[in-house]
Amino acid sequence: MEMKRPLRILVSQDAIPVLALKLKDGADFPYELLESNRISPGAEFDVALVSRDVTALSTKRITMPSTQEFYNLLLGSKDLRWVQIHSAGADRQIYLDLMNRGVTISGSSGVNAQVVMQTTIAGILMLARHFPKMLEAQRQKRWDSLINYPLPADLFGQTAVIVGRGPIGNGIAKILMAMGVRCIQIRFSESLGVDSLQGAESCHISELKSVLGEANWLVLACPLTSLTRQLIDVEAINLLPQSACIVNIARGEIISEDALIEALRSQKLAGAYLDVFASEPLDISSPLWDLDNVIVTPHSAGHSLGNESRVMELFLENLTRLHQGKALKNIIAT
Repeated sequence: MEMKRPLRILVSQDAIPVLALKLKDGADFPYELLESNRISPGAEFDVALVSRDVTALSTKRITMPSTQEFYNLLLGSKDLRWVQIHSAGADRQIYLDLMNRGVTISGSSGVNAQVVMQTTIAGILMLARHFPKMLEAQRQKRWDSLINYPLPADLFGQTAVIVGRGPIGNGIAKILMAMGVRCIQIRFSESLGVDSLQGAESCHISELKSVLGEANWLVLACPLTSLTRQLIDVEAINLLPQSACIVNIARGEIISEDALIEALRSQKLAGAYLDVFASEPLDISSPLWDLDNVIVTPHSAGHSLGNESRVMELFLENLTRLHQGKALKNIIAT
């Protein structure tokens, strides 16, 4: 994108002081920062940063007024060519609409990978060690040793099928393998590729159902696409062993939620850690809240104090790449 005038950058009120300071110290190109709460729809700009404070508590189903105001600015600018978003995925309707219009969307894949990986491992360990049962006993002030129940199985020697081989999927596999868990990673490319992880087995997505019978853990760490939507359906769930647990830190729509609930209720599955859901916020009437073999968290697996600075560094690097005519990092395909 060759610019004869300063690059016009739309930024939120919260993010602009940080970006202004960093650009002042390091930018070697002319720019103009536009604070989102000081302009109106129809104002023109070239690029935009959708930082975490912009989306705040908004979800794909519910958009807060402040978020919608920012979205209206994006939709109203005819000159907009590129948007950097704080999330790895771009499945919100606003991003799909912009991409359909020819706007480039770049995500933040890898920025929160370590945080999501740590949260996922925490969820697996809590399920493996029956923490939901013990936490309920704590709330009731009841001394209820695990020796009163069938003891937890050792993680060592178990098998995890991990759908996804990006920074998150690879990070999860590395930690699990260090604990003696056999990992089968599900790839979407025909070849092993450069993202192949030493020590992990690999299967193509077309082979997923052939390995589900071996899974003690089914971990979903992949984007939501036409291929992965409803990937874990009734048939897939029925192929899992009765001792298996499902972990979903990807997108809720990847699982048939009704089938999952029925399998958990009937103890066809041993448990689940779910950070994402088909509809968010999770409805108060959902049975998932009350199932004693389920851990529910509110789409928070990737939240961390350090993410903001990492997203900002990625945005700054992409701004420099834009100025130099280089390809942007983490461009999301339509």
